[in-house]
Amino acid sequence: MPDDATGRPAVRAVVFDLDGVIVDSFDVMRRAFQTAYAEVMGDGPAPFEEYSRHLGRYFPDIMRIMGLPPEIEEPFVRESYRLAGEVTVFEGVGPLLAGLRRRGLRLAVATGKSGPRARSLLAVLGIAGYFEHVIGSDEVARPKPAPDIVERALALLGARPDEAVMVGDAVTDLHSARAAGVGAIAALWGESDPAPLLAERPDAVLHRPADLLGLLTPPRPPVRT
Repeated sequence: MPDDATGRPAVRAVVFDLDGVIVDSFDVMRRAFQTAYAEVMGDGPAPFEEYSRHLGRYFPDIMRIMGLPPEIEEPFVRESYRLAGEVTVFEGVGPLLAGLRRRGLRLAVATGKSGPRARSLLAVLGIAGYFEHVIGSDEVARPKPAPDIVERALALLGARPDEAVMVGDAVTDLHSARAAGVGAIAALWGESDPAPLLAERPDAVLHRPADLLGLLTPPRPPVRT
C-alpha cells in the first residue's frame, strides 16, 4: 500500500544539488570566474551573467557551451579552493539536514562540481557528516542534465526512484531528476531566476529549506501484530 496521499511510497532518500541549495557560493563563483577569465583571456569584462545561466552543469561543459577555452578551469578551481572559507551555508539548511536525518532519511549530494572539490567544501563548512555520499560530475559518465549522477546516488543509497526526490535550483537539476525517475523539487532561496524553474513545472516548489520537512511525509511506523 502506498505510504502517502500521492500514491508514491514514502520518501526514503533525498538527493541535493550543492551550490544554490546547500551553500551560498554565488559571490565566490563570480570572483573565481572573473580572476580565471582575466588570467586566460586578458582584459575585458568576464561574461559571468552568461556563465550563471548555466549553473548546475559541469564546469568544462559550461566552457564548451560558451565557446571558452578549457584552460579557464585550472585557475577557476584554484581560486574556488582559495575562497572556500567565504562560502556560507544557507540559513535553515543545517536544521533541515538534521531534521531529515532524525527521520531516518538517507542523504546525498549530486553536484556540478568535481567530487573532490565538493567534498572538500562540505568538510570546510562542517556539514559533510550529514551526507552518506557526495558525487561530483567528474565521477559519472554523463553529467547533468543526464540522469547518471542521480542514478549513481540512488544506487549508493539503496533507494528506488519512487522512494527519492532531488532538490535543485537549476533546470538541469530538474531534468536530471526526471530522467532518473525521482521527484523533481525546485529550491528558490538562492540566486537563481525562479521563472525558468517554475516553467518546468517541478513536482514541488520550496521557498525556504524548512518547507521540505513539511512536504515529506514521515515513514509510517511498523504495524505491531
